[in-house]
Amino acid sequence: MSVKIIELNDRAVHVGDETGVILQSPGFALADGSSIVLGEAAERQARLQPTNSYNKFWHELSLDPISHGNNFRHFADIAYAHLMHLAEEAEIGGDVIFAVPGNFTRQQLAILLGLVNHTPFKAGGVVNSSVAAAALAAEASDIIYIDLQLHQAVVTRLNTQGDHLQAGTTIQVPGVGSQNFMDLMMQMATGMFIQQCRFNPQHNADSEQQLYNELPGWLAEAEDGNLILELRAGETLHTAKMPTESLINSLGGHFNKINEQLAPMLTERDTQILISPAMAALPGFSASLPQQSQLIVLDQHAVSRSALEHQELIIAGDEGIKLVESLPVAKSKPANSSQTPQTVSPTHVLFKHRAVPIKDLQIANQAEVNGHAGSANTLLLSIAGLPEDLGRIYQSGGEVRFQSLADVSRVNGKSVTGETSLSIGDQIKFGSSAEAMTLIKVSDG
Repeated sequence: MSVKIIELNDRAVHVGDETGVILQSPGFALADGSSIVLGEAAERQARLQPTNSYNKFWHELSLDPISHGNNFRHFADIAYAHLMHLAEEAEIGGDVIFAVPGNFTRQQLAILLGLVNHTPFKAGGVVNSSVAAAALAAEASDIIYIDLQLHQAVVTRLNTQGDHLQAGTTIQVPGVGSQNFMDLMMQMATGMFIQQCRFNPQHNADSEQQLYNELPGWLAEAEDGNLILELRAGETLHTAKMPTESLINSLGGHFNKINEQLAPMLTERDTQILISPAMAALPGFSASLPQQSQLIVLDQHAVSRSALEHQELIIAGDEGIKLVESLPVAKSKPANSSQTPQTVSPTHVLFKHRAVPIKDLQIANQAEVNGHAGSANTLLLSIAGLPEDLGRIYQSGGEVRFQSLADVSRVNGKSVTGETSLSIGDQIKFGSSAEAMTLIKVSDG
C-alpha cells in the first residue's frame, strides 16, 4: 500500500497520495446525540447547532478537559474521531507522513502520535509543512511562506543552507483565519441584503447557515465588478449586489495585520514570498503584498508532492520519528540563489482570486464578466469611463511585457505609456480603481 500524506491544517485537512490531493476535510465536528458528524458535512451545519459544533480541536489540541463536551473529554477525543473519519473516507491503512504547521507544539505532536497508535494506519514520519511546501519551489536564499488556517494566518521564514531548505521563525497572526474572513464577509453581505432587500439573513440560523454555505460560490463567480448574492427564504428569492472593490477594502484591515508581521522579515531584496492557494483566493490579498518581492502561488498538491518525493528522508528509521525541518531544494534550481525578481519571469496575472496564464493576454474593458477570461487570451474588466482596449500582457524574448493602450495605466503606482517590462510582484491598475492585477509565478513543482 502506497504512502499517504496528511497535511494538518484545520481550514482543510488534506490527504494526498501519488495522484495528488484525494480528500479535503475541514476541521469541524458536530455532536448529534450519540453520533458525530465530521468535516464538510459538519461545517455546513455548524451555525444551525452552535453549541454542538467544534472547530478548535486541532488549533488547541490538548488533553485539557472541555466543558459542554457532548461525551468528549477533551479536544484530543475529537481529533481522534477526525483521524478515523479520514481513514475511512480516504481508505488509509498503511504508512502516513504527517505535514504539520510550524506552530504545532512538541506536546501537540506527542498527542497526535499517541492518537495515531489507535488508528488503522501508522505514522511513518512528520515534516514541517512549510518546508515541504517550499522545497520544490525555492528559488531564492530567503523565503517566506504564508498559509491560512481556520483561526489564524501563519507566516514562516525559511532559508537555504547549502543545498537544503531550513525552517526558521514561525509567526502566528491570530484573528485573521478563514473563519475571521468569512465572518467579515458575511457581515458585509448581510448589510447588502438589508440595504437592498430589507432582508436580514443572520436573523435566524437557517438563513445564516445558507449565507455561510453560499459565500464561497459567490466569490468564485463575481460578475461586472460585483458579487451577485442570492438567498431563498421560503418562496422569496432575495438578490443583492456587493461591489468587489468595497469587499476588498473591507478586508484591508485583516491584510494589514498579516503584512505588519511580514515586513520585518523582508530584510533581503530578493526575498521570495510563497503563498498557499487559500491565501491567494482571498480577494485583494496578493495585491496587498510588498511589490519588491518575488511572489509564487503554490498549488494544493505542493505539500503532498514534496513529502512523497522526499519520503525516504522523512520516514523514520530505527531511531524513531523526528520532526523534519530541513529538506533538499529542487535540483534544477540554485540552492543559494542570488537572482533578483527581474530574472524570474511571471507566469500568471492574478486578478481578484483568479490566476490567468500569460501568453498574449489582451485586457479589455467591457460591461461583462469581471476577472473572467472571455477567451483563452482575453481578460475582461468593467471600469466605468475607460476605453474598451486597456492593453496587453505578453511574452517576448524571455521576458514579460505590458503594452499600455490607455493613458490611465499605472504600474506600481506610476503612470506608464507605451511598453514596459514586468517582473514578479508588479501591480497594474487602471484609472482610479483600487483593484490591482498582480504578476505572479504559479509553481508547478
